[in-house]
Amino acid sequence: MSEKKLAKVFYADLWGLRDEKYKYLFGNDTQTTKWHELNPVGPYYFFIPKDFALQSEYEKFWKVTDIFKQWSSGVKTHRDHLVVGFTKEEIVQRLRVFDGNLSDELVKQGLKLKDTGSWKLSEARHKVKGENLEDKIYPYAYRPFDTRWLCYESSLIDRHRWELMKSLLSENLAIATSRVYPGTKNFGAMVSNWVGDIHFSADQSYFFPLYLYPDQSEKELFGKSRHKADRLFNFTPEFLQAIKESLDTEPTPERIFYYIYAIFYSPTYRKRFEEFLKIDFPRIPLPSNDNVFKELSNLGKELVELHLLKSSVLDENEVGFPKDGSRKVEKVSFDKDNKRVFINKEQYFEGISNEVWEYRIGAYQVMEKYLKDRKGRKLSLDEINHYMKVAKAIRLTIQLQEKIDKVYRNNP
Repeated sequence: MSEKKLAKVFYADLWGLRDEKYKYLFGNDTQTTKWHELNPVGPYYFFIPKDFALQSEYEKFWKVTDIFKQWSSGVKTHRDHLVVGFTKEEIVQRLRVFDGNLSDELVKQGLKLKDTGSWKLSEARHKVKGENLEDKIYPYAYRPFDTRWLCYESSLIDRHRWELMKSLLSENLAIATSRVYPGTKNFGAMVSNWVGDIHFSADQSYFFPLYLYPDQSEKELFGKSRHKADRLFNFTPEFLQAIKESLDTEPTPERIFYYIYAIFYSPTYRKRFEEFLKIDFPRIPLPSNDNVFKELSNLGKELVELHLLKSSVLDENEVGFPKDGSRKVEKVSFDKDNKRVFINKEQYFEGISNEVWEYRIGAYQVMEKYLKDRKGRKLSLDEINHYMKVAKAIRLTIQLQEKIDKVYRNNP
C-alpha cells in the first residue's frame, strides 16, 4: 500500500455528566463532531493526543534498563498474610502453625490459605519441614518509609525474584521505580536497602541495585553475611564509559547512584518529561560537567540518607505526639489549620504541614498510607518515633528538591 492510501486517524473526547453526554450524542454525529487529526508515531503509536515535542531530546538520555546490568520487579508473595508482618514475632507465630502438626485443612482455615494453580499447601509444608524458617525472616521494603518483615522462603512465595533480590540480603542500595504510571498520575522513585515488594513505590515497582553479590544458593546464603570485597557494581560497561567521557574523569559508582537518584527528584525533570515517564522506564541525562555532577551527587546522597532515615538531622524533630491514650489507630484525619494528624478522637501528631501531609511517592500519599495500613492496631513507641522522623524527612525532601532543581536547570 502506498503512503498516500494510508488511513488517517482522528480523535475527539467528551467530558461532563452522563446526562450532558447523552444530550450531546443524541444531537450530534460524526459529521458535526469536532475532530482532531492525529499523527501517531513510533514506537508507541498512541491513538490519543500526546505532546512528544521533546522526544528527540529525551531519547538521547540513558534508559535505566541500559544503565544497570541486572534489575527485576519486586517480590510478589501472593500470601502476605502468611509471610509478611509488622513485627518479626507475628510471622514466627504463623510459621509455627504452618510448620506444626495440625492437618492441612486446619492450617488452611486457621491461616486463611488456599491452593492455587502454582502453589499447593501440602507440598509447601512438606518442602519446609525441618527448615529453620525463623532464620529466613528479613526486613522488607513494603511501602515508602514502611519497612516490615518477610519470611523469604521461596516455597511460600509465588514470585520471589531470587536471582536479583539475593543481592539485597547483604549491604546494598537499590532504586525502585516504575515502567509506567498512568494509574497513579505521579512518577515515583524510592531508595531501598532491603528485599522489596512489587508494590513498594508504584503499582509495579522495579528494583535496580547498586551492587551484585556472587551467586550462592539459598541454603548457602541464609544466615551468612557476604564480604563486601566480593561484590561487583551493577552498572553496564557502556554506561560507565559514556559518563566517563562526559566528565573526562571516572566517578565512583556510588556517586553515580546518588546522581541518578537526584535526577529522579528534580521537579523540572518530572514535569518536562512527564509524557515519556508515563509510558516507559525513565531515562537519565548525562551530566554536562563535573561541577554539576558533584552537586547533584551530593544532593542525591543527602536524599538517600533521608529516605533510609539514617541522616543525623532526623535525630531532633519538631513533630510531636502530645497526648496519652490507647495509641490505637481508629480513624485517620488531617486538621490543616492546626497541622495535626489524628489517629483517633483524642490522639494526634502535631507540627505536620499540609505540604508534608499531601506529599506523594509514586502511588502513595505517604503520611496517610502509613497510618491507614495500621488501622485497628496500637502504635508502638518505635512506630510513633518513626512517623515523626518520616514527617521531617519529607519536609527536608521538599527543600532538597528545590536545590536539586536549581542545579538540574544548569545541566544543558
